[in-house]
Amino acid sequence: MIFEPQRLPSFTRGFFSWRIALRSGCLGLLACISCAAAPADRTTVPPSWPPPPAEPAVVYVRDISSPADIGSKPSFFIRVADWITGVDRAKAALVNPFGMALDDAGNLLVTDTGANTVCFLDLNRKKWNRWEMAGKIHFKSPVAVARHGSTIFVADSALGKVLALDEKGKLQFEITNSLVRPSGLAILGDRLLVVDSQLHQVLIFDLSGKLISQFGRRGTGQGEFNFPTHISVDAGGLIYVTDSLNNRIQVFDGNGQFRRAFGSAGDGPGHFSRPKGVAVDRDGHIYVVDAVFDNVQIFDAQGRLLLNWGDAGPDPGEFWLPNAIVISLNNEIYVSDSYNHRIQVFHYTGKP
Repeated sequence: MIFEPQRLPSFTRGFFSWRIALRSGCLGLLACISCAAAPADRTTVPPSWPPPPAEPAVVYVRDISSPADIGSKPSFFIRVADWITGVDRAKAALVNPFGMALDDAGNLLVTDTGANTVCFLDLNRKKWNRWEMAGKIHFKSPVAVARHGSTIFVADSALGKVLALDEKGKLQFEITNSLVRPSGLAILGDRLLVVDSQLHQVLIFDLSGKLISQFGRRGTGQGEFNFPTHISVDAGGLIYVTDSLNNRIQVFDGNGQFRRAFGSAGDGPGHFSRPKGVAVDRDGHIYVVDAVFDNVQIFDAQGRLLLNWGDAGPDPGEFWLPNAIVISLNNEIYVSDSYNHRIQVFHYTGKP
């Protein structure tokens, strides 16, 4: 059936013509207002610190939370296996990224305490490897990672061990000697440095797992610790240890001799509430993550505050219980934003 429009009386046609004209005029006026009010199409400027108009020292780059964020695509065989098992490894997002390390090629290693996994992010080849176990040992609480050559060391605080893996995730050996609750790892030359928070010590092993020496004990004095958690080394061989409940960073030489310390408890810039990861850039600036302040603070070699950025939240440059920090040779800064389920990447411009 075809419906033909009915012819309206003349006065009705005039009324509707007036309404149409009025509506058209209003729409035209609104369009002009919208065009005038609309901002110009411009590229979004990434957040930076200090904020404009100051010249930026740190600039936000991107987030990493899943293989797709580094351009990783599963092979055909992996896709088939995932289809059979119902598992999509391409979408295996980070749950609570925790410990991190960079290898000599600038690739990223990440421990995930939410998924109890260790991930190797080959940023150059855009590949993402993920291990739930080493040999027959399932990770229970992998909190720190380090790499030397083809060997990957993983500290598992719940197991009370450091596990040594090869590049395929195969277990090479275990370090259990003298460890109770390992929490931090770093490589210094041909030595593996292990922070044990329960022992309040730093233990030094050779790369085969043999104990060489240790330093530290519980206390508040120089070279003493109160639940240390993280450790890092700089280009000159100095060792930086986060002395968590003493709210300070302690600095030692390569033999474990105390050099200096900085930091104190407080609720303002330059102080700490729960210091976590520590790292040093190529210019000698010291970066410290604070899990209570949800921020990163940058200090000079003498412990004087230069800059801080971050606040609680999910946006770029905001954090929720951040933990580790590592810095590449080209000044890329990686922060494990644990409860935002991501790693945030920043760039240091070289202009503190």
